[in-house]
Amino acid sequence: MKLDRKEILKALETITIAGEGKNMVESGAIANVVTFGDEVVVDLVLHTPAMHIKKRAEDDIKKTIFELVSREAKIKINSKVEVPDKPEIKGKQIPGIKNIIGVASGKGGVGKSTVTANLAVSLAKMGFSVGILDADIYGPSMPIMFDVENEKPISITVDGKSKMKPVESYEVKILSIGFFTAPSQAVIWRGPMASKALNQMIFDADWGELDFMLVDLPPGTGDIHLSIVQSLPITGVVIVSTPQAVALADAKKGVSMFMSEAINVPVLGIIENMAYFTPEELPENKYYIFGKEGARNLAEDLEVPFLGEVPIVQSIREAGDYGRPAAMQTGSIIETVFEEITRNVVQEVVSRNENLPATEAVKITTMAGCSAVKK
Repeated sequence: MKLDRKEILKALETITIAGEGKNMVESGAIANVVTFGDEVVVDLVLHTPAMHIKKRAEDDIKKTIFELVSREAKIKINSKVEVPDKPEIKGKQIPGIKNIIGVASGKGGVGKSTVTANLAVSLAKMGFSVGILDADIYGPSMPIMFDVENEKPISITVDGKSKMKPVESYEVKILSIGFFTAPSQAVIWRGPMASKALNQMIFDADWGELDFMLVDLPPGTGDIHLSIVQSLPITGVVIVSTPQAVALADAKKGVSMFMSEAINVPVLGIIENMAYFTPEELPENKYYIFGKEGARNLAEDLEVPFLGEVPIVQSIREAGDYGRPAAMQTGSIIETVFEEITRNVVQEVVSRNENLPATEAVKITTMAGCSAVKK
């Protein structure tokens, strides 16, 4: 049997690489195809280092050749990653902050703020310096979760300028609109007022040196999100969802927003919250109250990393209400769960920083759209 190179190229025109609109041949991902009798060598060039995209591309090539050309073909794929040089970060940076991670959800009530708080204390326990910007303007919950709802940021002078000093709890620096309003007071602001308040907490604060700033974003895909990506070069975003279809549909929109060409913020992965319930008296049993592995399957469909799952445990809710994040419970299953998820987040950040260009802050150009800052 002798394989036909033209026939193989024609077959490969039927598949694309995740995130690219053109087919593999047209986009240049297929650099070369060489045939030797029943053997074929495919040179594949990728522009993203993500292992799951590389594996998916290689599997698609093999499957397509087997199905459209010959099931007897002996296939060898030489894969190479070519990543553009990192440009200088554009937009306004906060001096001293190495990584800015957005924590988002398409839908409210999925436990995004709880996950943010527990990621923060887990990072702090690992030895990182951490801060939280509570950008959930209309539902700020960090002051309660860190037992500092009666605290107020003080004013200090830095280089001749007056700055807010973030409130510190459990070795995490926090700023939230909740510090500036009464607990029973509703924040009745239009978008520009909320955006101005956020900018003050971002740029008029003395955050000091931070390895990670976690930005607790409000639900949805609205004005606050645009304000954040306009103000800051976000390193990446973590999406939190529960397993049921209603939450997943909104989480998918959240991923779509950040991965859109206009925003272009890397999605570090998806965390599944309220994944299952295990009664204390039946530790081997798992009850999938909201559905099983919905967020895991969504991550696979969207080809983004799955960072882990958080079970329904009463102590998580209690700990949040009492102002001591559950991940601080030494020796508990929750400590282990959040340690694993946090390690996965850190690994994705390291991989992203090593292999992808720095994120640019976004410039709002019209009422209907955005574009990256170009200087």
